[in-house]
Amino acid sequence: MHILMVSDVYFPRVNGVSTSIQTLRQALAAAGHSSVLVAPDYPVATGEAGIVRVPGWQIPRDPEDRLMHSRALAAALDRLDPGDFDLVHIHTPFLAHRAGVRWARKHGLPCVETYHTLFEEYFHHYLPFLPKSWLAAAARMISRKECDGVSAVIAPSSAMKNALLAYGVHSPIHIIPTGLRLADFSNCDGPAFRARHGISPERPVMAYVGRVAFEKNLDFLLRVTERVRRDLPDVLFVIAGEGPARASLERAVAKRGLTNNVRFVGYLERSTELPACYCAADAFVFASKTETQGLVLLEAMALGVPVVGLAEMGTKDVLQEGAGCRIAPDDVAGFAGILKPLLCDRSAGQALGEAGKSYAAGWSETKMESEILRLYQSLVSPKNSERDYALAAVS
Repeated sequence: MHILMVSDVYFPRVNGVSTSIQTLRQALAAAGHSSVLVAPDYPVATGEAGIVRVPGWQIPRDPEDRLMHSRALAAALDRLDPGDFDLVHIHTPFLAHRAGVRWARKHGLPCVETYHTLFEEYFHHYLPFLPKSWLAAAARMISRKECDGVSAVIAPSSAMKNALLAYGVHSPIHIIPTGLRLADFSNCDGPAFRARHGISPERPVMAYVGRVAFEKNLDFLLRVTERVRRDLPDVLFVIAGEGPARASLERAVAKRGLTNNVRFVGYLERSTELPACYCAADAFVFASKTETQGLVLLEAMALGVPVVGLAEMGTKDVLQEGAGCRIAPDDVAGFAGILKPLLCDRSAGQALGEAGKSYAAGWSETKMESEILRLYQSLVSPKNSERDYALAAVS
């Protein structure tokens, strides 16, 4: 099959959406299918093949992102030959959605959209001058309208599907989690990472990998660090990633006197440095309440790193007590109480980590590719398979 993908974000912009798109494109290619991705241009773009870059503006409150010029996006799509594609797959709302749907309708192609992000819980962080209730209502309305404008919707988790159903979405919704490229998370060198960053082998380390954004609830993890430090004065919280909340968090670190206990290491090279960062930790910690899946949890598990996290929203589908993780309560003392034994006793963490490796193996990219390909085929040849797949979507 030949797929046209459209997204408002992609590498070098690092986030879960970029990872999901790349994983899907690579899995489809390995299975003999092709894809072209239309995405924003960035000052430093990747050399990946099959990508059409569209110029755009920097977003003021989130300078890592780019807003594609609508006319340039339309022109880029119009330069493509619709005869080269079987289907359009949209990965983000707003400009990518509108342009992708318009192009698909114009050329009579089916259109599917993956709903990666729960925007209802995000808008108020970036438009704080507007009432949160207004923004949430607007997000629900936009989501409902956009999802009902496509042939089918992919939700990465059951919680995301339930949220869309609560919005009143009528299009078929299929739960297909983002797969994990297991080969990318099979080897790592944690001791080398510690040595490069001046972290002693004995020091207890907790780590977070991901976007440094307000919705990730990282301030909660700073308070957990503060609590753990009472019993483990040398504890170190490593934060890998960048984002709009970093400056605010750095001020909070200084205010709480955590300068010696928190280290921001920024973006890490994905093939070696990122896995090494995971493996340098005694535990991976995660407190976001708005994830549609939480792929970093599986990345940590695949490398045998024990996870401590909140089971909220999409992470409920990923986190299973004892399967590579401990599920923590949503309070600082309770979270710290579950985390501390893993920082104190590495043998306990290793046993939990081994269970995580086995569990993560069940979330492979090949499983995602086969399920998405089945959906694609049902939309391209609806007479043969649409009814059966529609029944599966609502069950």
